[in-house]
Amino acid sequence: MPIGLGNHFPNQLRQRLSYSTAYLLGRRITWETASRTRQHASSSSNPRQIIFSGIQPTGIPHLGNYFGALQQWVKIQDGATSTTDLFFSIVDLHAMTLPYDQAGLRLQKRQTLAALLAVGLDPQRSTIFFQSAVPAHTELMWILSCTASVGYLSRMTQWKVRYTSKLAMSDSIALSDSDAKAKLKLGLFSYPVLQSADILLYRATHVPVGHDQAQHLEFARENVKNFNTTHGQFFTEPQTVMSPAKRVMSLKDPRVKMSKSHEDPRSRILLNDSPEMIRMKIKAALTDSIDGLYYDPAQRPGVSNLLMLMSYMDASHRSVEQIAAEGQALSMRAFKEGVAETLIKGMTKLKERYDCFMDNAQTQYLRDVAAMGNEKARLKAEETMIAVREIVGINAF
Repeated sequence: MPIGLGNHFPNQLRQRLSYSTAYLLGRRITWETASRTRQHASSSSNPRQIIFSGIQPTGIPHLGNYFGALQQWVKIQDGATSTTDLFFSIVDLHAMTLPYDQAGLRLQKRQTLAALLAVGLDPQRSTIFFQSAVPAHTELMWILSCTASVGYLSRMTQWKVRYTSKLAMSDSIALSDSDAKAKLKLGLFSYPVLQSADILLYRATHVPVGHDQAQHLEFARENVKNFNTTHGQFFTEPQTVMSPAKRVMSLKDPRVKMSKSHEDPRSRILLNDSPEMIRMKIKAALTDSIDGLYYDPAQRPGVSNLLMLMSYMDASHRSVEQIAAEGQALSMRAFKEGVAETLIKGMTKLKERYDCFMDNAQTQYLRDVAAMGNEKARLKAEETMIAVREIVGINAF
């Protein structure tokens, strides 16, 4: 069972420090610190890598979230050297761009934090925090908005593809459409600017993303260019770290990615699903009536998706081709049973750890982890913002 952080939780991180008297790991953030921060921005000799990535608090992650992002975060953390700083944020402000239930959001924030710890993120190695606990995110968003291009934002596809179906709007909408103007909210349209602020606030050098987030990194780099052109060289363009995992598809509609927005809960497997639930969902997964097993996402998307899931969780690390070759004599029913048992075996510890962290007895532990991460993030963010305020001319005179 997880226990309180005890002596590993520094006393100064328990204190709510005001921005005017902020201390970074025991030393005051001064204008000299800000000056050094600005110098590091243009110095190619600075060896530190800064990793940042975020996840929306949509509740219990599914296997698409796990293989596409969370598992990669843990691998990055475990392989990082002492010259790498790691920031992983639960970006709850982004969850407000569409209508939501307030009590539900609070629960989903807790579930997401528990999931990050369950998959193996270590709060002593990585800074794990809530975006809303760091006001500098929205402050930097405003500053970036003053140089961001509306034209560029309007051409971005993600806010259309990802959200318009929920608003009963066509994904071919344009800002010139009167219906779009009536339904589209500013937060939904401009959230990529906040996403850029999320990244740049921590001076991220590398950002792990899935394939559908690559466009947002391009926009972040565009914001860096706009800011530096207007105010002088400061921010560094972050590099994209693309997830090597193939996209996990819906079990009920394997031509679209696994998502919680799908109306059928059998379309996805959650990290805390019981063995019985996993067996039921895999049994009901859409496949085909073609004999034999082979990996062909175009012609056999359902079977290929199950082969990929089995390969990801396979204890022997077999490829999809090896699994297919060894299962040629299996019926589809037997194949699905094998997939289900492989997933159950691979997910047992994840489920146990998640359920443990979600136990009411661990509420204070989760609060301690969040408090420590939030404060570390605030202090790092303030170091950046002191320099930014000076650069743009809004610092104290």
